Amino acid sequence: MSEEEKLLKDAKKLPWEDRLLHKNWKVRNEANIDLASVCDSITDPKDSRLRDFGPLFKKTVTDSNAPVQEKALDALIAFLRAADADAARYAKEICDAIVSKCLTGRPKTVEKAQAAFMLWVELEAVDAFLDAMEKGIKNKVAKAVVPAVDVMFQALSDFGAKIVPPKRILKMLPELFDHQDQNVRASSKGLTLELCRWIGKDPVKSILFEKMRDTMKKELEAELVNVTGTAKPSRKIRSEQDKEPEQEAMSEVVGPVPTAESSTDAPPEIDEYELVDPVDILTPLEKSGFWDGVKATKWSERKDAVAELTKFASTKRIAPGDFTEVCRTLKKLITDVNIAVAVEAIQAIGNLASGLRLHFSGSSRFLLPVLLEKLKEKKPTLMESLTQTLQAMHRAGCLNLVDIVEDVRTATKNKVPLVRSLTLNWVTFCTETSNKAVVLKVHKDYVPIFMECLNDMTPEVRDAAFSALAAIAKLVGMRPLERSLEKLDDVRRKKLSEMIMGHEVVPVQTSGGSVPSLELQASEGAFVRKSAASMLTGKRPVQAAPVIKKGGSIKSGANKKSDGTGQLKSSKTIEAPEDVEPAEMGLEEIERRLGSLLQLEIISQLKSTIWKERLEAISLLKQQVEGLQELDQSVEILIRLLCALPGWSEKNVQVQQQVIEVITYIASTVTKFPKKCVVLCLLGISERVADIKTRAHAMKCLTTFCEAVGPGFIFERIYKIMKEHKNPKVLSEGIVWMVSAVEDFGVSHLKLKDLIDFCKETGLQSSAAATRNATIKLLGVVHKFVGPDIKGFLADVKPALLSALDTEYEKNPFEGASAVPKKTVRASESNLSVTVGGLDSLPREDISGKITPTLLKSLESPDWKVRLESIEAVTKILEEANKRIQPTGTVELFGALRGRLSDSNKNLVMATLTTIGSVATAMGPAVEKSSKGILSDVLKCLGDNKKHMRECTLNALDSWLGAVHLDKMVPCITLALTDTKLGAEGRKDLFDWLSKQLAGVSDFSDAVYLLKPACSAMTDKSSDVRKAAETCINEILRVSGQETIEKILKDMHGPALALVVERLKPYGAFQESFESAKVMSVGPTSKSSSRVGKSTSNGVMKHGNRTMPSRAIVTKGSKTESVTSVQDIAVQSHALFYVKDSNKEDRERMVVRRFKFEEPRLEQIQDLENDMMRYLREDLHRRLLSTDFKKQVEGLEMLQKALPSLAKEIIEVLDVLLRWFVLQFCKSNTTCLLKVLEFLPELFDTLKDEAYSLTESEAAIFLPCLIEKSGHNIEKVREKMRELTKQIVTICSASKSFPYILEGLRSKNNRTRIECVDLVGFIIDHHGAEISGQLKSLQIVASLTAERDGEIRKAALNTLALGYKILGEDIWRYVGKLTDAQKSMLDDRFKWKVREMEKKKEGRPGEARAALRRSVRENSSDVAEQSGEVSRSVSGPIYSSYRKNYGHSELQMDRQLVPQSLAGVNGPTDWNEALDIISFGSPEQSVEGMKVVCHELAQATSDPDGSAMDELVKDSDRLVSCLANKVAKTFDFSLTGASSRSCKYVLNTLMQTFQNKRLAHAVKESTLDSLITELLLWLLDERVPHMDDGSQLLKALNVLMLKILDNADRTSSFVVLINLLRPLDPSRWPSLASNESFASRNQKFSDLVVKCLIKLTKVLQSTIYEVDLDRILQSIHLYLQDLGMEEIRRRAGADDKPLRMVKTVLHELVKLRGAAIKGHLSMVPIDMKPQPIILAYIDLNLETLAAARMLTSSGPGGQTHWGDSVANNPSSGTHSADAQLKQELAAIFKKIGDKQTCTIGLYELYRITQLYPKVDIFSQLQNASEAFRTYIRDGLAQMEKNAAAGRTPASLPMPTPPPVALTISSPDFTPLSPVHTNALNDAKSLNVKSDPTNFNLPPSYSEDSRAINALTSSRGFTSENSLGDQRNERFITGVTSGTLDAIRERMRSMQLAAAAGNPDAGSRPLMSMNDSLNHGFSSQIPHASDRSGAENTVQSGVLPMDEKALSGLQARMERLKSGAIEHL
Repeated sequence: MSEEEKLLKDAKKLPWEDRLLHKNWKVRNEANIDLASVCDSITDPKDSRLRDFGPLFKKTVTDSNAPVQEKALDALIAFLRAADADAARYAKEICDAIVSKCLTGRPKTVEKAQAAFMLWVELEAVDAFLDAMEKGIKNKVAKAVVPAVDVMFQALSDFGAKIVPPKRILKMLPELFDHQDQNVRASSKGLTLELCRWIGKDPVKSILFEKMRDTMKKELEAELVNVTGTAKPSRKIRSEQDKEPEQEAMSEVVGPVPTAESSTDAPPEIDEYELVDPVDILTPLEKSGFWDGVKATKWSERKDAVAELTKFASTKRIAPGDFTEVCRTLKKLITDVNIAVAVEAIQAIGNLASGLRLHFSGSSRFLLPVLLEKLKEKKPTLMESLTQTLQAMHRAGCLNLVDIVEDVRTATKNKVPLVRSLTLNWVTFCTETSNKAVVLKVHKDYVPIFMECLNDMTPEVRDAAFSALAAIAKLVGMRPLERSLEKLDDVRRKKLSEMIMGHEVVPVQTSGGSVPSLELQASEGAFVRKSAASMLTGKRPVQAAPVIKKGGSIKSGANKKSDGTGQLKSSKTIEAPEDVEPAEMGLEEIERRLGSLLQLEIISQLKSTIWKERLEAISLLKQQVEGLQELDQSVEILIRLLCALPGWSEKNVQVQQQVIEVITYIASTVTKFPKKCVVLCLLGISERVADIKTRAHAMKCLTTFCEAVGPGFIFERIYKIMKEHKNPKVLSEGIVWMVSAVEDFGVSHLKLKDLIDFCKETGLQSSAAATRNATIKLLGVVHKFVGPDIKGFLADVKPALLSALDTEYEKNPFEGASAVPKKTVRASESNLSVTVGGLDSLPREDISGKITPTLLKSLESPDWKVRLESIEAVTKILEEANKRIQPTGTVELFGALRGRLSDSNKNLVMATLTTIGSVATAMGPAVEKSSKGILSDVLKCLGDNKKHMRECTLNALDSWLGAVHLDKMVPCITLALTDTKLGAEGRKDLFDWLSKQLAGVSDFSDAVYLLKPACSAMTDKSSDVRKAAETCINEILRVSGQETIEKILKDMHGPALALVVERLKPYGAFQESFESAKVMSVGPTSKSSSRVGKSTSNGVMKHGNRTMPSRAIVTKGSKTESVTSVQDIAVQSHALFYVKDSNKEDRERMVVRRFKFEEPRLEQIQDLENDMMRYLREDLHRRLLSTDFKKQVEGLEMLQKALPSLAKEIIEVLDVLLRWFVLQFCKSNTTCLLKVLEFLPELFDTLKDEAYSLTESEAAIFLPCLIEKSGHNIEKVREKMRELTKQIVTICSASKSFPYILEGLRSKNNRTRIECVDLVGFIIDHHGAEISGQLKSLQIVASLTAERDGEIRKAALNTLALGYKILGEDIWRYVGKLTDAQKSMLDDRFKWKVREMEKKKEGRPGEARAALRRSVRENSSDVAEQSGEVSRSVSGPIYSSYRKNYGHSELQMDRQLVPQSLAGVNGPTDWNEALDIISFGSPEQSVEGMKVVCHELAQATSDPDGSAMDELVKDSDRLVSCLANKVAKTFDFSLTGASSRSCKYVLNTLMQTFQNKRLAHAVKESTLDSLITELLLWLLDERVPHMDDGSQLLKALNVLMLKILDNADRTSSFVVLINLLRPLDPSRWPSLASNESFASRNQKFSDLVVKCLIKLTKVLQSTIYEVDLDRILQSIHLYLQDLGMEEIRRRAGADDKPLRMVKTVLHELVKLRGAAIKGHLSMVPIDMKPQPIILAYIDLNLETLAAARMLTSSGPGGQTHWGDSVANNPSSGTHSADAQLKQELAAIFKKIGDKQTCTIGLYELYRITQLYPKVDIFSQLQNASEAFRTYIRDGLAQMEKNAAAGRTPASLPMPTPPPVALTISSPDFTPLSPVHTNALNDAKSLNVKSDPTNFNLPPSYSEDSRAINALTSSRGFTSENSLGDQRNERFITGVTSGTLDAIRERMRSMQLAAAAGNPDAGSRPLMSMNDSLNHGFSSQIPHASDRSGAENTVQSGVLPMDEKALSGLQARMERLKSGAIEHL
C-alpha cells in the first residue's frame, strides 16, 4: 500500500470536519464525494445527520482547488435535495460563500453553483438568495455578474413572481443597465423582459425606463413586442411538491395534468404601487416655498406654487404624512378666481389621491363636496381635470360608494343641471369600477336617487341617471331593482332594459380558449432557458438531452391525446404534416442514391456538352423511367437528378421538352407526388411557360402538378415566383395558365382572397397590356364560379379597368352550382384546404377586432351625433371588408344595433335599418344565428306612420331575404302580422311584400303558417289591409301543398276557418277531399253558411272523442237556416258543458297572478278557443266564438237560460267563461258588451246563492280587466261596470278585490282612476273592517288630490271625506306626507263633511267607531266567550279543510263570523278589534291585528302590577285560541308562494304571550292542546323548509315550543302531551306524501311529544309542588286503560316509545312522592272492576324503589304505609322532620316578605300553627326585626278571626257547597283500594327515607290518641279541613265499615250527578291540586241512616301524614261536587 492510499484510508476515520478541511486536496476530494453519497442515501428530511452537515458547506464551497470545489458543490446539491425548509438557517452564509468564490470559476462550477441557488429557492430561502445576488451583481469581474443575473432570471422564470419578489429585482436592475460589459447589459435586458412577463409591461416601463439610456429603451421597446401572454410557474417549492406527489406520479403516466394552481389560479396581479418605495414630498415642499407661493396675490405665482406640488405628488407612491393643511389650502384654491390655478389645484388633488391612496381617504371626503360643486364650470380644461381627479380618487380607493352617498344626494339636487349630470356620470364610473359586493350593499341608497333624476327636466341628467341604473343592473342583476323599477312607465322601462342589454357584453373567449394556454405551457415547459440573454434572440435555444427526457411525458401525452381523437376521424389525420421545403443535395449524393436505378452511361451522357448526346440520354432516361415498376420509391431522387442534369439552365429546346415530359409522366403516374418535388421544379417550369417553344409542355406539366397536389399549393407558390421574376412573360403567360387552371379545377381549392389580391396588386397594376388583359380574363373566369360578389373586392380599381372587367363578366356569366370543374385533384381531401364553392367561396373577413367596446358604447351614447357616427363607422367597416364578413364578434354588434331601432331620432333608425341590411348581406346565412332575434325589431319599424321609414324597413327585409331563406323569416313575420301596434299601413306593406316574395316561388310549404294571420287580417277595419291580405292568401294557397292546407284546416276554427274555406272555392281538389272525409260541404253556399258549417264540422270532430255522434252531414247547396237547425238539433241532446274531463286546478295553476291588466296575447286567445271547444257544447261555443256580435248575444242568452239549472257546471268552467268575458271587454262592440254586463250580475248572484267565492286565480283573470275597463267612454257601460264591481266586492271578499282596485288608481285612463277612487270610498264605507290592515293605501288616494284633472281631485277628496267620517282624526295617520295645499284642501273638505253630518244628525266623525269600541270593552267577556266558541268551532271539523286548501275552504265563513257591529269599524285600534281581525281576517290582514296585540302586550309587560295586565290575563286564553287557529291559515297561505310575513307575526305574538308566566298560566288546557298539536305538526311538515325564510320559521317554532313548556301551566302541559301520545286523527295531517304513511307520520309525531315530555319530566323534582298530581295520574290512567293489558304487553315487547315515556313519568312521580302517591288517586276510579292498570304499576314501582333502599316495603300485598319513623330510628326521623319543617317555614316567610303573596303566606303559617301547636315559629325569627315579628303576630291573629268566621283570604274563591239531595245508595261498590291508612300498628316497621319530597312530621306532633286508636281495627279514611277553623268543623277521623259504605254511596251519587247534570263538564277548567290546598273545603259528610248518631269528634288531633296526601278521598269528593270529572 502506498503512502497516499494509506493516507486516504486513515483519513476516512477522521471526523467529517477534519476530512473536509484536510490539508491534502485528495482527502478533501474523497470526503466531498463520500458526503454527497451519504446525503443521497438520506430519505428523511428530519435526519439528525443533516443538521451536522449544514455548517460545513460554508467552508467547503470556497476550496481553493477547483476540482474539490466542484465536488463540494455536488455534495451541497445532494444535501439540499435531501433537506427540507429547516436547512434555510444555513442559507445566508453558504450563498455568500458561493457568490464570492464559485461564480468566477470554470463553466461547470458556475452551472453547479446556479443549481445550488435554485435549490435554496426551492427550500424557501429566497431572501438569503437575493441578498447574495445583491452582492454578486456588484462584483468587479463582469464574468461573475452574468451568472448572478442568469440565476435570478432562472429563479423568476421557474418559480414565478409569487415566490421570487419582483420588487427586489427591480431595485437591482438600474445599476446593471449602465454596466460597462455588454454581456451584463444583455442579461439585464433579458431579466427585464422576464419581469414584463410576470408583472406586466406597464409597471416595468414606468419604474425602470426613466433610469435607462435612450438606446437601451429603444432596444427594449423592440424586444417587448415579442413578449406575449402571461407566464406560469413551471417549478414548485419543496413544501408544495410534497402536497402533490400523487398528481406528479399521474402526470408521468398520462401526460401533462394541469395542477390546481396552473389550471385555476391566474397569475397574481402585482400592483405597481407595491413595487415602488414611498417618497416623502412634504419636506421638499416646505423648502420649495409652496406656502408663500399659494398666498401670493399674483395668479401666476400661485399657479407655480401649486404646480410644484403637482410635480412632487406625481410620484408613484407618496410617504404618508400630515396633509391636512395642504388639503385646506387646496380647497381654497379650487375656488380660485383664476381658472388656471383651480385646474392646477384639482390636478394636484388627483396626484395626491393616486400617490397616497387609503391615507388620503379622509382628505378626499373633505374635498369631495367642493369638487362636485365645481362641476358647474363649463370650461373644458377645468371639466376634464375635475373628471380625472374624481375618477382617480375612486380608483385609488380614497372614496368608495358607501362614503359618498350623501354627497351625491346633495349634488343631484344642485340647481345647476351640469353638476347633476356630471355627478351621475362619475357615480356610473364608480359603479362600473367597484366590485359586486359593494354595489349590492349600497344599491338601495342609490337607486332612489337615480329614479328621482329620471324625472329631471334636463335630458343630460335623465340620460346620466339611465346610465347609472344600467351600470348597477349590470353588476347586481335586475332582481334587486324590480320593486324600484315598477314605478317607471313603459317607455322608460324599455329604454332602461335596452341600455342594460347594451351593457351586457358576451365574452368572446369560448371554452376552447384554454387550449392554447395549455399548449403554450407545454411548449414553454419543454425549453430550459439557460441565460437571461436568450430572451433577446427571438429563438429559443435547442433542447439539451436531459431536458428531452424530462419533457417526454408532455410529448407522449400530447401524442396519446391525438391518437385517441384521431382514430375516430381517419388514420391520415395522425400523419405528420408533409415536409414541403427540399433540402440541399449535391450531384454526387444524387448519383450515390440512384445506385443501379439508371445506367451509368445515361448519367455520363447527360453531363455531356454535346446537345445530341444529352437529347439521346434524356430519351433513354424517359424509356427507362416508363419501364420502372416501383416508381413511387424513386420519385424524389429522379426529380432531383433532372433538376441537376441537364438542369433548368439547359439551352436546347428539345432536351427541355423531353425533361418536362419525363417530369409530367412521373407526376401523373405515381400514387403520391411529393410537394417538395413540385417546389424543386416550379421555378424552372414557370420560366419554360414564358418560352413559346416549351409553353405547351410546361402548362401541361403545371396542370399535372395541380392534379397531383391540388391547385391551391401551386397557385400559392407561383404567385411569388411570378411577382419577383424579371421576365414579364413569366407573369403574363403564368396568368394565362391560371385562367385555364381555374376553368379546369374551379375555385373550390383556391384561397380566393390571395388570388384576388394578386390580381389587384400585381396583374392589374402591371405596365404590360398583355398581363392586364390576362388578369382581366382570369377574373372573368373566377366570376363564372363565384358570381357578382367579386365586384365588391375590386371596387377600388381604375374605372377603365372596371369597365373592361364588366365586359369580361358578361362573357363569363355566373353559373353557380352548374359550373362544374372539368378536372379533379388526386390528392386526399384531408391534405387540401377545400372551401365551399359557389356563392360563399369568396373570402370573409373577421371584423371582431374592429367591433371594439368603444364603438359599442358609442352606439349607446346620449349624443345623437356620436350615435350616427358609430352607425356610419359600422358601414365603413363593412366596406373595408369588401362586404364579406365572418360572424365572429357580430353578436354584440347586433345587440347594439337592436337598441338603435327604438331610437328617438327617426333618421338614426333609418340609418340603422340600412346598416342591418348591409350586415345581413355581408354575413350571409350565418346572420340568422348571430342576430339575436333582431328581425322582430326590424319588423316593428313597419308600425311607423312615415312612408320613408317603412320603405327603409322593407329594403332591410329584402337584404335579409338575400342572406337567409324566407322559411327562416316566417316565424317573425307571423308574430309581426298579429301585432296590434304594427298599424294598418304597416300590415298592408308587409302583406304586399310577402305577396311579392311568394309570387317568385312555385312551392313553399312553410307559407301555410302565414295563413292564420292573413285570414285574421281579412276582418281588419282598413280596406287596404283586407285587399293586401286577400292577395297574400291567394299566393299562400298557391304555393302551399294540398296536404299542408288540409292539416292546418283541421287545427283552425272560428272566423278564420270560414274565410279560408271561402278562399278555397276555386280549388276543386280541396272540395272533394273534404267531402270524402264526410265533413260538411262548403260548395256554392253563402259566406256565412260556409263559416258556420265549417266551424260546426270542426266541433263535431273534436268532440267525437267523447263518443258523440257526428250526424251533421248536409248535402251540397243546403241553405244557412237548414244547416244551422240540423246542426243544433244534432247536438242539443248533449250536455251544455262537458265538465267530466275538466281539471280546473291545472288550468288555474297556469294563471299568472297580476294586479295590473295586460291585453290578451294571441296564444292566450287560441288557448281560450281550445278550452271553449273542449268544455262547451258545440252550438254554444260556435256562437260565442263567432265574429258576428249577434251570434255572441245568442250564445249569452243560452247561458242565461241555463244559469239557474247548471250552476255547479258553470262554476267548474267559470275560469274559461271569465277569460271569454275579458276578451269581450277588450273588443269594441257595445251591444255585445252590454249583454255581457247584463249577464254577469245574474252569474254572480247565482254564485252567491251557491255560497261560492271567486278563487285567487279567477280573481286574477277577471278583476284586472274589469277594473281597467271600468273607465269606459260610454256612461251607460260605466254605470253597469260600477254596479258589477260593487256586487263582486260585496259577495266576494273585499280584501281580495282591494289590491286590484288600488292598481286601478295607477291606470293611465283618468276615468278608470276616478271610478277606482269611488270604489275605495265604497269599500271604506261598507267593508271597512275587511281592509283595516290596508288603510295605508289611502295615501295613493291622497296623492291624487294633486292631479291636474279636477274630476280626479274631486273624487279623491270625496273618498277621503268618507274615510274621515268613519275614522275621524285617525285618517291623518294614513294619508302620508302631503303638501300644504293638499292639507288645506282636505281640511276644507273635512269641515264641509262635519257640517253635512250635523245637518243629517249623523254625529261627529269617528264617533260611531269610538262608541263601538266602548261597547266592545264593556262586553269583553261576552265577546271573548263568543270568539272562543268561534275558535273552537273553527278548530274542529273545518280544520282539516283549511290545511288542505286554504283558498277554497274559506268560502263565506269568515264573513259570516264577523260581528255585524264591526262592519263599519276601520283599523284595529284596540284589543278586541285586533282579536276579531286576527280571528276573521285574511292572513295578511291579521298582521295589523297582531301588531296591536304585540303593542298591548309590551305595554302591559312593562307595568306588571298595573290593571292592564289583569285585563290581559282574562283575555289570554282567547288570544292564544285565536292565534292557534291562525297558525294553520298563515302557514297554508305562505305555502301557496306568498310571503312568510304573517307566519312570523303569529309565532312572534305567541312568543310574547308565553314569555309572560301569568299570561301563559291563564291559557286553558283545551287551547293548549290545539296549539301544541298545531306547532308540532308544522315542525314535522316537510314543506316548511322550502317556504320563504323556512329555516327561520323552524327555529321560531322550536323556540316557541320550549317557551310553552317552560311557562305554561305544567299540569295542563303534562295532560295535553300524554293525551297526544295517542295516534292523531288523520284529518289533522296535511295531504300524505307519496312515500309516507299515516303510521310513519304518527311515529314521528309521537317522538316529538316524547321529547317534550322528557323536558318536563327532567325538572319534575323541582316543580313537583307546581303540578296537580291527581290530574296527571288521571291522564296516565286513561292512557293505560285505552291501551289495555294485551296492547301494553305487545308494545312492551316492541320497545314502544310512548308507552315507555308514560311509565317513566309514573316512575318519577312514585320516586318523588313515595307511598304518598296513593293519596293523589282521587280522580282514578280505584274501585272499578277490574282494578285500574295504574295501581299495579304504582305498586310495582314502590316495590322496585323499596328494593333499591329508597323505600321499605311492609304489610300484606307489598303495600307501603305512611307513618311515624320514630319506632325504628327516632333520632334520624326527628332530624329529617325538623329539617323539612324548617324548610317549609322558610318558604312561607319568603311568601310573607313579598307583598303580592303575603296574605297567602300568613294563611299557610296559620295552618302550620294549627297543625303543629308545639312548634315555636318565633324561634325561627330570631334574626328578624321586631317590626316583622309584630307584623306576623298581628297577621296570625287576623287569620284566626277569619277562620272563626268561616272566611278565607279574599284572593282565594270558596268552593261551591255540595247539593244535599244527591244521596243515592249504591251497594255494588267493592271495598276501595287501601289509601294511606294511618293505624299505629302499621307504622311500627315504617322507615321512611329522608327526602325533600317525603314530608315527615316530628314525633312530638304524632302522638297517640283515642280517635287514632279506633283506626287499628278497621281501614279508615281521614278528611281534613285544611283551611277552615278546626274547632268549628267536624272531621271523620275514624269510621266503621258502615260509615265506609255510606261514604261510597255518597261518592257514587255525586259522580252520577256530575255525569248527568254537566254535559259540558269536560270543557270546564279543572281545579289545580295546588290551589285546592288553599281553597276552603267546609262540608259535612252525612252518615248512613243507621249510623247517623255515631259521630266521632276529634280534639284537634293531627294525622301524621304528608300535607299533600292528607286525604285523596277528600280531594276526590271536592272534584265530584264541582262536576269536573267525566263519568268513567
